[in-house]
Amino acid sequence: MQEAGLDANYVDHGFGIFPANAGGLPFSADTIQSTGNPVTDLYENMAAEKKAKATYEYLLNLIDDPDVADPIKFLREREIVHFQRFGESLRYVQEYLERNRVS
Repeated sequence: MQEAGLDANYVDHGFGIFPANAGGLPFSADTIQSTGNPVTDLYENMAAEKKAKATYEYLLNLIDDPDVADPIKFLREREIVHFQRFGESLRYVQEYLERNRVS
């Protein structure tokens, strides 16, 4: 644990999962984006998927071990699918709102 730089995390959490970003900053609800407007929130979700995909691509630029790269490629592909599903949801919401618009 010490060699990996995880000794402080171990002291606080043992082997339990403790959500943190790549820089070691603990998870905070401050990072959750929600406006209450479904169109705005879906665009925010789509942007988050693009950002996650970019992060996986940056990681792949640093990795030459296929046993490490292959799972990251899988995760990157999931981000693409998530982006597509949010896009479909956005279209459904926009169509719903258009049909139910009060003039």
